[in-house]
Amino acid sequence: MPLIKRKHATAKAYVHDWLEPDQPGGINAFSATIILLVIVSLISLALETEAARADTTLEPWVREIVAQINLIVVWVFAAEFTLRFWSEGENPAHKGVVGRLKFLAQPITIADVLAFLPELIVILFYPQAAGGWLAALRALRLFRLFKLARYVPAFAIVGSAVKRAWAPLLAALCVAAAQLYIAAMMLYFIEGEAKPQAFGSIIRSLWWAIVTLTTVGYGDVYPETAWGRVAAGIVALAGIGIVAMPTGILASAFAEEFRERHERAQKAHDAKARRAPTE
Repeated sequence: MPLIKRKHATAKAYVHDWLEPDQPGGINAFSATIILLVIVSLISLALETEAARADTTLEPWVREIVAQINLIVVWVFAAEFTLRFWSEGENPAHKGVVGRLKFLAQPITIADVLAFLPELIVILFYPQAAGGWLAALRALRLFRLFKLARYVPAFAIVGSAVKRAWAPLLAALCVAAAQLYIAAMMLYFIEGEAKPQAFGSIIRSLWWAIVTLTTVGYGDVYPETAWGRVAAGIVALAGIGIVAMPTGILASAFAEEFRERHERAQKAHDAKARRAPTE
């Protein structure tokens, strides 16, 4: 079944429908190419960080190939954004100057721009640039992950679930912050004099509190007095709740989101089945 079902009078309308298929979560040749390029660009970023090291075991030609791959990806993403911006006027919500500004202000559009524009500027105007700031520029390639949200339904489900659960997640974060501060303060008063390097202030104690309450437990900092160990045990038990609370909230939000999407899909399927005999 073709993803683009409507006939269009203009090339702009066709391009817009090509970029935004009728079928929710549908994959056409264009969206499949973008998904593949995102994955390839992230793999090439990992290879580039290794190839750039003086002690790398990779051959010199690997760095050249990775650079060419990134160049292709940047230009393709630039072309995609140009087509998307040009054809977005076909969306009634983004017609006119104000509508285009609303389109540019969307988080996913900002991510699209950051995914290619900074590196494109360097390629065009500073091709010989070098330095530590280029590492920060490479980090912006992570914004390419957000492009997948347009085409992969799983990313949309994650976003919807987090949006649904933001209020209880914020409450859980506030509880966790309070527990961290109380734990750091307890160990500061109990262990501050016995181990000043680790617990000599609340700020120093915060590292131990974070590691303990998140149940990571590196073991680099630990209390030595008896009362300190008692307090540490209480804090460690309380840390179970810090991990369990947001996990439970997100699990519940995911289950609710999946249930509602299944019900909507089932209703759409039933409605289509009822219309079929009359068509």
